[in-house]
Amino acid sequence: MAKKILVAVDESKNSMKAVKYVANGIQPTGKVTLFSVLPDSTAACGLDSPALTPLFNQNRKAFCAIEDTKKDHVKEFMEKAKTVLVEAGFPSKNVTIKIRKKKAGIARDILKEARMGKYDTLVVGRRGLSAVREFLFGSVSSKVVQLVKKVSVIVVD
Repeated sequence: MAKKILVAVDESKNSMKAVKYVANGIQPTGKVTLFSVLPDSTAACGLDSPALTPLFNQNRKAFCAIEDTKKDHVKEFMEKAKTVLVEAGFPSKNVTIKIRKKKAGIARDILKEARMGKYDTLVVGRRGLSAVREFLFGSVSSKVVQLVKKVSVIVVD
């Protein structure tokens, strides 16, 4: 029985499938953390560097507004995901939302959270990549499966 569950989400349909899998397939007695890693492009909004391209500097305000909107969409998605879990019987106090900026890479950041938080189960959605594209570039879920240690992983398709 999973006591501490980390659900890695990114506001995609497959992420919501992962949330619904937890809601419908796991006893609502454990603690669930909904975890999202934001791409590191948001860090550029606070930079004042001559190394930044002139085009970026000219359009920084618009770019950063788009990034802020993206953050807002992720937060909104996380709240919807929490509602799905609470409606399935998980106590609201047992469902936590965490959003972090990318540091080492999305898969590595997810695994670091799993390790540091001492989760016993990690749930991720599988991306809808074509077989060729997945072979060439991989996906977050396949990287997680390749690199994981001491945590059960459920990949929801």
